[in-house]
Formats: sequence, structure tokens, C-alpha cells
Amino acid sequence: MDIEILSKIGLSKGEIKIYSILLELGVSNITKIHEKTGIERRNIYDILNKLIERGLVTYIQENKKRLFKTTNPDKIISYIEDKENSLQKIKKDVQKQIPDLTKKFNSRQSTINGEIFRGKEGIKTIWDDSLNYKEIYWIGSGRYVPKKYPAFFAMWNKKRVAKGIKLHNILREEMRGKIKPWVSENIKFLPKEFSANPVVIGIHGNKVVNYSYGKELFAFAIENQDIAESYKAYFKYLWNKVAKK
Repeated sequence: MDIEILSKIGLSKGEIKIYSILLELGVSNITKIHEKTGIERRNIYDILNKLIERGLVTYIQENKKRLFKTTNPDKIISYIEDKENSLQKIKKDVQKQIPDLTKKFNSRQSTINGEIFRGKEGIKTIWDDSLNYKEIYWIGSGRYVPKKYPAFFAMWNKKRVAKGIKLHNILREEMRGKIKPWVSENIKFLPKEFSANPVVIGIHGNKVVNYSYGKELFAFAIENQDIAESYKAYFKYLWNKVAKK
């Protein structure tokens, strides 16, 4: 087992180090743990107490001294399951608060806002945001996210379909013949003269997003109802007058 994987369930470097040493030694006192890890004794006590609270370490009393050892490694799974159950409860509690939080968030919004989203996580964030609206419009799409992040896209598209969100997509000419429409997606293609840099315009709700899928991933979102309506009008014109099936 790669012991460092324990960091993914929230264990600190010190906790992982001591847990690993106890696995190696079987049973050990504070002195041996200190010698093996180099961690200060007062910190060792704190770390052991945390591991004991997590159920990953226990101790026995021998000649008025405590000897520490790991519990059965199966306890790691139990610990993860306990965390999952706790997170599910927290999730339910937070979900109850979302309407009030959203109301407060919306109350402080001005009539126009702008945000920049950078990198992979930034793109994911604004894509996830689009799932809060009934329809999504794209101009100049090239299936960039499905190519770059297929796992993320698969989950995103599954959620979109489940919510009944429609996609209206005007793609680049070079995509013609290479793709098929997704579920609840209407597609047409721009003339080849529109194919330049990998930049896409997206519209969802009252937001207009300029996506750049080049070497530097970023998206610039403008939130304003009038601007969004104007871009929808541009989309409609391109769809009816310029784009072809």
C-alpha cells in the first residue's frame, strides 16, 4: 500500500509518518517513535491522540507505560465510511441553507458583473454554473472540453441531460462530419471563414462567457440581462442567416 494515499483522507504528514512507523514496528513506545521519526515528543503525543480519535491507532498499558500500535488496517475503510456519512449529513444541512444564502448573494449583486476564470478548474466552474439554466448557447464551439477533459465532460453532460437542459450549438466548420449531436442538442456549422483561434462564446441565463481554449485556459463572464439578450439575438441571426446544417 502506498501509505501516502492516506493524505487523501485528511491525514497530516506527521500522522502518516507515525502510522507508517507503527505499522513497521508493530508495538512501540514514545521513545522509539521519536527515534524513528525525529518528531518532537510533545508533538508525538498530539499526533497519536488524533490517530486514536480516528480509530487508526490504539494502545496497551504495560508496566505503567503506554505502548502504541495500529488497529487493523480495515479500520481505514470504516473511517472513510464514517467521513462519507458525516459529509452526507453536512451536505443535507447545507442544502437547506442554500435558498437563504442565494437570496443574500443575489441581493448584493449589481446589474452588471464580470468575472475571470483561469485554468482547468476555472473552466469547470463556469461550465458547472451553466447547469443552473434551462438553455445553453454556444457560438464557435469545437468540442474542446470533451477532448481535453473527457471524464469531467461525461459527468457534466449526464447532469445536463438529467436536468433536461437544451444545448443550441453553432460549431466550427471543421467539426462537420466528425461529430453527432448529443442528447437535447441542436447543431449547425459556421462557414470556414469563422475558424480562427479556439475561442467560444457561451450564453446561459443572464451571462455571456468568452472562453479561450488555447495554451492558456480562461473564461471571462459578463453578467447582465441586456447584454445576454443582445448576444442571444446575435446567436439567432447566425443560426437563421449564416450557419448551415
